[in-house]
Amino acid sequence: MTKFSDAELSTLIAQQAGTLLLELRQSFGALDSSNKEQADSLRKQGDRLAHELLAAAIGEYRPDDALLSEEGADNAERLDASRLWIVDPLDGTWEYGQGRADFAVHVALWEPQLKRLSACTVDLPAQGLTRSMLDEVPAEPFFPTDRPVRVVASRTRPPANLKLTLASLGDRLAEAGLNQHGVELLDVGSVGAKVNELVSGRAEIYVHDTGFYEWDVAAPYGIARHYGFIPSQVNGEEIEFNHMPPWVPNLLVAHPLIVDFVREALAEAAQG
Repeated sequence: MTKFSDAELSTLIAQQAGTLLLELRQSFGALDSSNKEQADSLRKQGDRLAHELLAAAIGEYRPDDALLSEEGADNAERLDASRLWIVDPLDGTWEYGQGRADFAVHVALWEPQLKRLSACTVDLPAQGLTRSMLDEVPAEPFFPTDRPVRVVASRTRPPANLKLTLASLGDRLAEAGLNQHGVELLDVGSVGAKVNELVSGRAEIYVHDTGFYEWDVAAPYGIARHYGFIPSQVNGEEIEFNHMPPWVPNLLVAHPLIVDFVREALAEAAQG
């Protein structure tokens, strides 16, 4: 059996699942956005096949590890595991079925005793990109001074009082002399794709305050930290994984230069 480090295995199997998803979508031919039956069939097959690939690979190469997958049956035995793989075989399922590029495969390893995420990978197959903990990264993330600071948020479940938050944050950054161009919103799908906007230098903040699952968050959380961003709950508390149910109440990922300003603006908007 070929030996891989955890990070190598994570990257390899995420890319294999990404390739599978692309090939499956291509096999459906031209997608018709009005054909709900076609899109639903594609999404269901993509979810299932990518899950089966990831589960089989982890079972082969890490047979003693536990697995938490969006598409797999959950088991309370994982709560006692010393190593837990947390995977989302297809994050951004809606976008995938629409023929869009902002979907992803998430693979992460959570080590409960160390309270540590490792071996995180976000594969963006339709963008030809893989973000991994194997990546070499700059000393600090890029911060813009010649354009607005950009926020990515859920298109269907944006944070409450988002407009107030953006306006307040723009004022705070201008007063601090950090950026004079205000704050604008970007429309991006998958959590992994949203975090990729940050690590690619096209956005500086990702915020989500209505909750989602650990498989949505784990790999992007680790990638954001690897690239020098600050991931946490909105109030600044660390997010830990392997809960029952596997629920994450909220998420903030921000450039380290402005993370405190973002938290202050969110708190102010929440107070009305």
